[in-house]
Amino acid sequence: QRLASADSNMYGRKGYQLVKDFASGEKGQLKLFNNKLFEETVEECVQNHYLIQSLIRKMQQEGLDVQNNRNADHYGALIHHLSLIRNKRCLMAYVYNRAEIVRDLAWRVGLELVELPSEIQEKLTKEENEYFKNHSVAIKSYMGKVGMELNVDMVPPKDPYIKVRVLDDIDKEILMGDKTSNFPRHSMHFLKRTDAEPFIARVSFFFIIHPYNWKGLNQ
Repeated sequence: QRLASADSNMYGRKGYQLVKDFASGEKGQLKLFNNKLFEETVEECVQNHYLIQSLIRKMQQEGLDVQNNRNADHYGALIHHLSLIRNKRCLMAYVYNRAEIVRDLAWRVGLELVELPSEIQEKLTKEENEYFKNHSVAIKSYMGKVGMELNVDMVPPKDPYIKVRVLDDIDKEILMGDKTSNFPRHSMHFLKRTDAEPFIARVSFFFIIHPYNWKGLNQ
């Protein structure tokens, strides 16, 4: 009955749709994890596996050499096998490429951030959130052991200070260097680049102003 219910579209189509869904997003940005399509791809893999086993059993019952026989059942099993492999590769590509973005978040948003902002968390699975935390902890531990900051610019900046403008209210004090500071809305500050950049990358409430470009202050 299950064999008869298989349709002609079950040849890696779900896996293709899953990868296409990921590729349709903005580069470097995560979309909401597509649980429905992911589970449908897994189910398609299960169906392919079931049909492969059914065709092999059919050949065995007919007394045919499964390894050397080249009848319709053999090629049918081969098609389902290739479809299964394709879907599995698509599933792994989907998970791996999302994991790459999650790893990148640790560098762009900040290794010291224990939890991601809620608007990012809601796009991740529970496992991806845990992966972010574990990756951040591992990198911080490694940097502590080697005594080197790895999440800074590879090319030293010409000026260690930058001018910033606060675009929105910040409810709590922020630790900058060895002291806490208040950042009221629309205020301007002259800060160390290494202190300011993690917060600029994290929540985007700062507007970077080039030391010689004051045009942004009036906007």
